[in-house]
Amino acid sequence: MKNLRKLVFLSLLVSLGLALSILESFMPIPFIAPGAKLGLSNMVVLITLVVFGFKEALVVGILKSILFSLATGSISSLFYSLSGAILSCITMYIVYSYFPNIYSLIGVSIFGAVAHNIAQVSVASLMMKNLKIFSYLPVLLLTSLFTGYFVGLSSIFISKNLKKNFPNNCDTSRI
Repeated sequence: MKNLRKLVFLSLLVSLGLALSILESFMPIPFIAPGAKLGLSNMVVLITLVVFGFKEALVVGILKSILFSLATGSISSLFYSLSGAILSCITMYIVYSYFPNIYSLIGVSIFGAVAHNIAQVSVASLMMKNLKIFSYLPVLLLTSLFTGYFVGLSSIFISKNLKKNFPNNCDTSRI
């Protein structure tokens, strides 16, 4: 029964990540950086990392990316989303696991946002066979500081409240 509850909750997290991704794709954000987003769906991956662990967070991130690509019909977005989700998840896991005394979830989220942008710009550079795309990276990295802060702050609040439902899984001493 415990595994079924976990599976259902992870399925809900994937669904929530997909819904946030779709909602976010419709939101016009008046940023200096075209294409920059808040990264609301990355909040789901960070919360999954905190509550369940790396393997589950990676699965949620990958499934969210694949389902978003299927829902929107954009295959090219799959490469951007998948690479960003994988590198972001790995980076957040490393920072969360090995530097818990230095970085809060806000710091973990900022590192994840930076990794996400680096992965997406790298994929764009490979797909277009043009290294000049990296000149756009500093603008995206600057916006990732703000979006990562927002996602991290929201994740702290949500993770503390999830402690009530999954007290054995959630290590709230590091939140």
